Amino acid sequence: MNKVSAVIFDLDGTVLDNEDEYGDSFKKVLESLGAKNVSDFPQTGGIGVEENWPKLLEKYHVATNKTVEELAVETQQEYLKLLLKVTVKKDLEIFIKELKKKGIKTALATSNVWTILEKVFEVLPIEGYFDSVTAGEEVVSKKPAPDLFLIAADKLDVKPEECLVIEDAPSGIEAARDAGMRVVAIARNDKLAEELKDADLVVRGYNQLHV
Repeated sequence: MNKVSAVIFDLDGTVLDNEDEYGDSFKKVLESLGAKNVSDFPQTGGIGVEENWPKLLEKYHVATNKTVEELAVETQQEYLKLLLKVTVKKDLEIFIKELKKKGIKTALATSNVWTILEKVFEVLPIEGYFDSVTAGEEVVSKKPAPDLFLIAADKLDVKPEECLVIEDAPSGIEAARDAGMRVVAIARNDKLAEELKDADLVVRGYNQLHV
């Protein structure tokens, strides 16, 4: 097995405890379009906000003149209203410090967009945790395509097989696998743990990870 030279983190649900806030944001926009019986987490994790909308319009049988780009903007606006409620995942900072001590590089690779990342970095002091940051605009194909993770590895000058990805969504696990990387999944409950079983390891939090 190759040594781990770099750890690449997903953002939403992995670095940030923000599943509720994004769920609320999608739900609010869906209900404004007339959708009924919307679940608390209507979105598919990891694939990007705009990429969710074609699926959601079909799932909830919603007809609208708005484009998916406009719906994505509305969703992100609702999310930003809730940003002060968002926290960093427990024990993440301790884990990052462990990695730094061992000389292991760190990267952030997210399907989310730079405008949101900049707002997040203003509110939460996490930008300094990472040696590089890669956002959704930098690739043609987001997760489950491997492109984000491959670009992140390239920025760090590390081979894909020496990277470990930390994720919280099946799309991210698939992307990591296709990039030739090992992957650890963080599951917030038993249901999600079952959905993430294709990861090399499934944990409940950073306190279960050691380097």
